Amino acid sequence: MAIIISEDGRKAQKIDKSRISKEGYLQEYILNNPESIPIYELKEDKRLFVAKREFPTSSGPIDALAVDQYGDIYIVETKLYKNSDKRKVVAQALDYGAALWKHWNGFNEFITILNNESQEIPNMTFQEKVAEFFELDDDQLSAMIKALENNLETGNIKFIILMDTIDDRLKDLILYINQKSQFDIYAVQLELYRFEKYEIIIPKIFGDEVKKNVKSSGSSNDRIYWNEEGFLREVENLTPNVKAKVINLYEFAKQENCLGDWGTGKKASFKFKIRTPVRAGETTVFSVWSDGFIQIGYWLRRHGEKPLPEVEEFFKMINKVKGLRINFEARTDRLSLEEVDNEALQELKKAVLWLKNKFPTD
Repeated sequence: MAIIISEDGRKAQKIDKSRISKEGYLQEYILNNPESIPIYELKEDKRLFVAKREFPTSSGPIDALAVDQYGDIYIVETKLYKNSDKRKVVAQALDYGAALWKHWNGFNEFITILNNESQEIPNMTFQEKVAEFFELDDDQLSAMIKALENNLETGNIKFIILMDTIDDRLKDLILYINQKSQFDIYAVQLELYRFEKYEIIIPKIFGDEVKKNVKSSGSSNDRIYWNEEGFLREVENLTPNVKAKVINLYEFAKQENCLGDWGTGKKASFKFKIRTPVRAGETTVFSVWSDGFIQIGYWLRRHGEKPLPEVEEFFKMINKVKGLRINFEARTDRLSLEEVDNEALQELKKAVLWLKNKFPTD
């Protein structure tokens, strides 16, 4: 297969598929670019965080161990189509799953291994990394870790076979297993194209035909999937003063087309999201909870790194607003909107718009 690249509809060039010569390339690529595994096709908001390469088990090292924000565990096995043992890859992945479940010495050891993983950012625990990556608040992080522990204990593990080319026999095998068993096995094909200094990856997922409506396998009692209606219903319990401020910020987010997800913690929440270079996709500028609290700015910085100049200026603007002087190093620093007057609320919105305009969408 080839792709066509053009400039403004002209000077079209045919780019042929490039060969991937080493499995290590696939492993390194998904570590640095976990969004290349398209589990968002299973559930729109699902994302993967690759927690560790070469995760040790009694059956040998797992190529990559990943988790999503709902606490689901994924064993990722990589193979090149040219390898003679590619037919055994499904059995190999299941063997790793059995070893991870049956012969493990408890959740604490599991977390310790993830904490000991060589870090791109030093002195950062697994929990801190996933909280930053998925932008989780304390309730959401607690629910995720609890679901993770439950999934490990019960052996509720998902499998991803990652290859440069996937043939029809493997597709049929995975479809059959998903149809006739409780396993969730997916094949992901990564096609590589190179153009000048760019690498173009086209991901395709197979095996989702049977189980499109994937649900988190963690305990449903630990997590509430909020929506707009539920958030507004919860806000009705606030005092008129605080309720007015929450609704003001909610309408502001809607008006600016920046209304993010509704959260899955014990309290309903929404996020004001913009595009920034801080991380791929969108970044949260502030979160508002249905109990009348707000958190500003934490997700605009990376752990251990100096903020972008624009973000640093935004921090200064916020700290000049009455009632909003906060410690941006503290993830748990939430502020009560009871303490923020209407003038301060307008200053907050001005600062947020200033930052949004610094990083316009395409």
